[in-house]
Amino acid sequence: MKAGFVSILGKPNAGKSTLINALVGEKVSIVSWRPQTTRNKITGILNGEEKGEKFQIIFIDTPGINNCKDALAEYMSKAIDTAFKNVEAIMYVIDGQKKISPEDIKNIETYKKQCNKLLVILNKMDIADHEVFVNNLSALNPIQGIEVVPVSAEKKDNLEPILPILLSVLPEGEGYYPDDLYTDKPLRFMVAEIIREKALKFLQQEIPHGIGVDIVKYEVREDGLTSIQADVITDRENHKAIIIGKGGETLKRIATAARLEIETLIDGPVFLKLWVKVKPDWKQDVNVLNLLGYDKKEL
Repeated sequence: MKAGFVSILGKPNAGKSTLINALVGEKVSIVSWRPQTTRNKITGILNGEEKGEKFQIIFIDTPGINNCKDALAEYMSKAIDTAFKNVEAIMYVIDGQKKISPEDIKNIETYKKQCNKLLVILNKMDIADHEVFVNNLSALNPIQGIEVVPVSAEKKDNLEPILPILLSVLPEGEGYYPDDLYTDKPLRFMVAEIIREKALKFLQQEIPHGIGVDIVKYEVREDGLTSIQADVITDRENHKAIIIGKGGETLKRIATAARLEIETLIDGPVFLKLWVKVKPDWKQDVNVLNLLGYDKKEL
């Protein structure tokens, strides 16, 4: 058997979470077009067999590389810094719709020294301008010691070349997780992330960066119903009314969409109640960050 760790790095909105979900075949990481959607270091586990040999690849999804300065951003930065230590390979994801930046080139040169194999995943090939995409491939061509794979993570196109490349650098050894597990994250974490994803979907652009989700209650009743209560936390008083919406309509839409997905996740009925709480500057409050699962000591 082969088993090992692969980090997925890149700038915000490159498609890292979509890629890890496509590779694992399950929804491990929430997805949104907004920057800073992924805040934690998310683990996705792919178990399989190739040419008669079993394997386990542990993918580590990471927050987008950014330059924000609050305590939450510091947590995200540390999550990135720890994600590429002791891994067999790194996949650096680039948004193929945009011209490759000098920062991307610098990151690639840096990260290729940190592992046995660096794959540059040139994503969104299905919607990228042809000339931009070709120019990006040309810009990557002179860089020694990397492999470039153009893909569409959204459409799951051209993912096939990735697996053999990763398996070539995986060491022999036992799996780190049971073979029926696809993430190491607990259900409470997954539920909070689903709620936050739906908030990202339904709320205005300026609000979601100030949103956190705290699971106040998670109880499986004797009749099989899972009862969940959660606080949607915002850092501004004037955002509370927007999150709730006229007649509570926006919060209801968030709750309904989240409940349906949670029911699919746990394969059972769910009662979900959401409240909105205002905690000014919560992204600077270490105690609140720890409560919401952003504890730097656990990275």
